[in-house]
Amino acid sequence: MRANFAIFVLAWALTNSSAADAPAEEYRVKGAFLLNFTKFVEWPAPAFKAPGDPILICVLGASPFTPALDQAAHELVVNNRQVTVRPIADVQLAPRCQIVFVPVSERKRARALLEAVRQESVLTVGESDGFIASGGVVEFRVEDSKVRMEISAEAAKKSGLHVSAKLLSLSQSRK
Repeated sequence: MRANFAIFVLAWALTNSSAADAPAEEYRVKGAFLLNFTKFVEWPAPAFKAPGDPILICVLGASPFTPALDQAAHELVVNNRQVTVRPIADVQLAPRCQIVFVPVSERKRARALLEAVRQESVLTVGESDGFIASGGVVEFRVEDSKVRMEISAEAAKKSGLHVSAKLLSLSQSRK
């Protein structure tokens, strides 16, 4: 039942969220996606050092998210793992994360980050044009004043990640 509700929330956010409302609203929607990715992506066991390690969502550089994302993550437990949001300043720290968000303000460091996690099971999420073409897994974009996402199933597979069919059905997927 919870998974169905989460899918509903993702579908609603994908189709009804207007970025024109305010940049804060855009990042609220993107933050909700990041949190929900933890429920619809499976990482291989070696992606975690220990069974109790949290699912770590990292944000490269200055975070465009409000403290509400940190609070929502703190209350979220997925597969017996706490979800934690942490800023990172150095791309070399990205392999420690399960999800890394690259805001548009960090687009110049996106390629270096993607290279740093190339051999790791990290879900890379960006919002710059061409993020997927550079090897990222998820690319957010704003179309018709709505937040949309595209997922590269090929990039996810190369990273050893399994993205659920339900999540893929909500995206503009690339094979």
